[in-house]
Amino acid sequence: MVEFLFIVFAVVAVGSAAGVVLARSPVGSLLFMVASLASVAALYVLLEAHFLAAIQVMVYAGAIMVLFLFVIMLLNLGHDYRRDLRLTLTALPLFALTGGIAALLILRFRGAEQAPIYRFFGGGDAIDAALAEQGAVGAIAHPLFTDYLVPFEITGILLLVAIVGAMALAKRHVDDPVPAPAPPAEPLAALDASAEEG
Repeated sequence: MVEFLFIVFAVVAVGSAAGVVLARSPVGSLLFMVASLASVAALYVLLEAHFLAAIQVMVYAGAIMVLFLFVIMLLNLGHDYRRDLRLTLTALPLFALTGGIAALLILRFRGAEQAPIYRFFGGGDAIDAALAEQGAVGAIAHPLFTDYLVPFEITGILLLVAIVGAMALAKRHVDDPVPAPAPPAEPLAALDASAEEG
């Protein structure tokens, strides 16, 4: 049952990731990304990494997605939503195709023996050793703030720069001076009268 749920959530995650790229609406892409991140959080739960699943939901599927939504609303991107109905006919086969590929990859790399899910791709012994020595939180936090501290900080800076850049572009668009309306054209009768007087 666990393996079946793992495959289902993996298919949903891959299909939602494809929907992020294929959706024509920015808000639609955002909702697909939320679905993908929530599916990854469910995979973490199946891998018994409950702390990582909670962080995934609170930080990425929660705070970061709300931030992205605010930026999309701030930019006020126009969209013709009637075109999304035609996208559904092409998205469903692509969703099924990507999900099938993901399922085949999972079954291909699965060991012959009945093993936990996290042993599909190897590394199970290293995971067990890290969990036994430091616990779930320590196994994640120790490499994150030692070996991967610089990439972690660079990721935060990139997010900050992206948000500030989007706000600067949107503010520049709002502050552009509105051109004054053209004066109303004179009536033809007045033009004819002035021509006769001249």
